Amino acid sequence: MQGPPGRLARFWPEDLRGRAFWVVLGCLVCQMGLGYGYVFGPLAKDLLDEFGWTRAEYSAARIPQLAVMAAASPLLGVLTVRFGARPILIVSTAMLGVAFAGVSGITSLWQLYALIMLQGLVVTGLGDISVGQVVARWATKSRGLALGIVYTGSNLGGSLLTRLAAWLADRESWRAAFAVLGIGGVAVMLPCALCLVRDRPTRAELGPTRLSDEPAAPAERELDLRAALRTRSFWILAGSLFSFFFYFVGMLEHLVLFLTDQGMPRDEATAYFSNAIGLGIASKIGFGWLSDRIPHRSAMLLDYGLLTLSSFLLLALPDPGLVIPFILTYGIATAARDVVTPLMIVECFGVRHLAAIYGAIMLALFPGGGFGPLFAATVHDRTGSYDLAFAVFAGMNLVAFASLFLLRREGARACEA
Repeated sequence: MQGPPGRLARFWPEDLRGRAFWVVLGCLVCQMGLGYGYVFGPLAKDLLDEFGWTRAEYSAARIPQLAVMAAASPLLGVLTVRFGARPILIVSTAMLGVAFAGVSGITSLWQLYALIMLQGLVVTGLGDISVGQVVARWATKSRGLALGIVYTGSNLGGSLLTRLAAWLADRESWRAAFAVLGIGGVAVMLPCALCLVRDRPTRAELGPTRLSDEPAAPAERELDLRAALRTRSFWILAGSLFSFFFYFVGMLEHLVLFLTDQGMPRDEATAYFSNAIGLGIASKIGFGWLSDRIPHRSAMLLDYGLLTLSSFLLLALPDPGLVIPFILTYGIATAARDVVTPLMIVECFGVRHLAAIYGAIMLALFPGGGFGPLFAATVHDRTGSYDLAFAVFAGMNLVAFASLFLLRREGARACEA
């Protein structure tokens, strides 16, 4: 199979040409499935108005979903290492369409919870763990750029799906929106998982040039999960992810609601929300390119610095002059996290056990992503304002940013011991 077409090939990294190009493309399309999670924010008002649920009840649906995702992540990491990512991606793309289209027929809250839990399980299969393992094996010199390109799938999908969902809901109904997006997703993603994704290159596909591109690391051990659990870097990364998801998922759930509470029309609020997601496309590619040129810890510090800045800008909203700076910093920082985290895991522990270690760290998704939106919803339901919730978001992000200065290369330390 040939690589990128036309003039693009002239600028395309050599280690991402040939079959590697198509593997990266297939992984990118599969990652678009993560964009489905963004749809529930813009459609929240439709469901709340029809069923009369409180915001806390609606946001609480994320808790069982994220519990499933967090519990499945370590198992998924082990299965990916043992059996490969391709079969996981195939099953996940097929099930995602069924689970999402099923929301169109719900009549009660428990049905929403059940389908969101199922979506959480299958989205985990399409997520950073399985796809990251594939890309890390195919890319060598341009690993950061390759991860950045692939992980734009969630932002590309989210940016398109949120706009399409709001458009369908306005012209048809929220039920039609869920049905159309669910069926359409299977039609697009499943062929790519079947035909384009391959778990690892052969030695012939790597070739002598790309084999030599693999960085010659200093004397370092490849730490497995058990060894990683005994290091401080593992727990720093897990703690920073907890804070990240507490803030990130909380704002996914409540940004559109917050802006419409301030009198902004839903179309305009959804456009800001979609733009924040869409910024991730440039952010992930840019941070991937940058991470191939600067220390990975520096890239991660830059990312979390922007994240912290966004949460302090949030405290000043709805000041009209700060909406766009908030959207810029929030959109760039939350997207770049997907790129810098696996790269930092590789730097701390090595690439061999990336999927298993990343899966264990992703256990932070449940308490962080589950209780962040619920905390914000409860604060709003009791006080009529998000002020306290936003202040807590800012404080947690600041602590997470400071902790990253303590990360270190644990593989090198293990060799010295």
